[in-house]
Amino acid sequence: MIQSAKDIPLHELFSTESNIKYLIPKYQREFSWGKENWEDIFNDIYGENDSGEGPFLGSIICVSKTTDTLLSPILEIIDGQQRLTTISLLFAAIYSRLMIESKMDDEFKSELINLKYRLVQKKRPKETKLELSYQSNNFEDYKEILEESQILESKEGKPKNLGNRRLYRAFSFFSTKLEDMKIEDVKKLLDKINSSHIIKIEVNNNSDAFILFESINNRGVPLSAIDLIKNSLLATLEKNGSKTVDDAFDEWSTILENLTDDPKIQERFLRHYYNAFKHNDGIKVKIKEGKATKSNLINIYEQLIKRDASVLLKDLYNKSVTYGGFINPDTDDKLYKELNDLLHISGAPAYIFLTYLVTEFKDKRELIKETISFLSKYFVRRNLTDYPATRNLDNIFIGLIEECEKNKKNIKFEIIKNFLINPERYASNEIFREKLESDIYDINTEAARYILCKIEEKNFTKDDERDLWKKDEKGKYIFTIEHIFPEGERIPSDWIKMIANGDKEEAKRLQERYVHKLGNLTLTGYNSNLSNLSFDKKRDRKDKSGKAIGYKNKLYLNNEIYSLSKKDKWTIEDIEKRTQILIDESLKLFN
Repeated sequence: MIQSAKDIPLHELFSTESNIKYLIPKYQREFSWGKENWEDIFNDIYGENDSGEGPFLGSIICVSKTTDTLLSPILEIIDGQQRLTTISLLFAAIYSRLMIESKMDDEFKSELINLKYRLVQKKRPKETKLELSYQSNNFEDYKEILEESQILESKEGKPKNLGNRRLYRAFSFFSTKLEDMKIEDVKKLLDKINSSHIIKIEVNNNSDAFILFESINNRGVPLSAIDLIKNSLLATLEKNGSKTVDDAFDEWSTILENLTDDPKIQERFLRHYYNAFKHNDGIKVKIKEGKATKSNLINIYEQLIKRDASVLLKDLYNKSVTYGGFINPDTDDKLYKELNDLLHISGAPAYIFLTYLVTEFKDKRELIKETISFLSKYFVRRNLTDYPATRNLDNIFIGLIEECEKNKKNIKFEIIKNFLINPERYASNEIFREKLESDIYDINTEAARYILCKIEEKNFTKDDERDLWKKDEKGKYIFTIEHIFPEGERIPSDWIKMIANGDKEEAKRLQERYVHKLGNLTLTGYNSNLSNLSFDKKRDRKDKSGKAIGYKNKLYLNNEIYSLSKKDKWTIEDIEKRTQILIDESLKLFN
């Protein structure tokens, strides 16, 4: 995995005689360190150590990209660009300060020459040793800073809004620091930078680099699998000329936009894409595990990119549109209700199979609709019983794809259903009932809320239908789970009297046994002060506008299935009766 790992001083890393180019891939993220990071690295170097020797500044991971022995060696920086960039900006700020002094004292001129060739190639002084990524004017800004420092020959025109971006702000931060220092201290700082050391790790490929991220704790945020796959994909497309770099990057950006800006969802899509279609010869690659996992994702996509980067990019784009429809269903989609249900019960592991199903059988809308509805029921039971185990879900849905492939010409819903309700893959009614009878809120709050919402929605009339999943401007559900008998540690005296005839210890024992039962849960309007109120105040509670948000909110759960709205008290017997009623409703609804 590792070709070499050396502890080297910075004067060697930025050697004046070396012609190494440190290349940050064009489409790696731009410089993102902020003031706290700049302050840290300055203090680490200049700190309280008076020995004259600089500190250890972490590590960098790089991959050799030199293909021609006659050309300058190129090292692609996979991790450590923030650190190297920050150090080079500090070098540039010192150069600017010494330039001012050199006009009065010739002794600084040799130091300036050395410092210049730490940042540009000695034989090609118009070429920088560090080539930054191109996003957001990153490299253009860097070259402008070197021009302003008189390290590079100045050209006309500056990048717009240069002063607002982090690179220039970091350079200005260091320049301001140096203004307040005596020239002797600036020289001492330079000596400390040159003697500071860093671990330079060279690896064989990007896959090896990603594996190292999990075991090396760098100060900077390491690149994700998404970053590395993007870099490799765009570099390949640029090299073979099949797409312009700008077009390829725009298409990649659109893919990520389809998947939301959550890196975990983006990475999950890449795993699901491969696992859904690896039965196709054009997608299957050689891997030991047989399926895409977090640890082998880079390896898989390096092989796919090498095979045909253009075809891969186009197919990822098409599938991301489909996948995005699962994550953020369109209200105009005829499957909106079914997809929303699956989303609410956290059925994302099924997206492997749904991506396949919608792609291969897009004309069979009824099959797709029936399948999604069934999957919502499947995940209610799975998430509450934790059976089958999470680690087995990928294999189950990959197996279901293989089953559908065998029956592709005669596909029907029964094939899908019968595969999933195999006892090895499906919680039985006995196990499901057992969990429904237990402390359901403690086991899985999300599943408890989903069950209550679906019981309510099943009994909606056209007159009282409302969105139980709607959130307010703070992102909180407007309808929330309410414990009828309060769950708080301090049980109010009204409740102690009602539940346990005034016996505080008995009330605590009953609370521990019954408070999280299904029969003690309902839905009310959100009110943080509702929980510890007496039963009658909870029942009659209204908001500031006079709208009922307590048990008189006209929900089926509160008014009809077990009429909380008309009761004067709440007892353990009520909890037990209502629990059995709701369990029976749940078994019918999620059969």
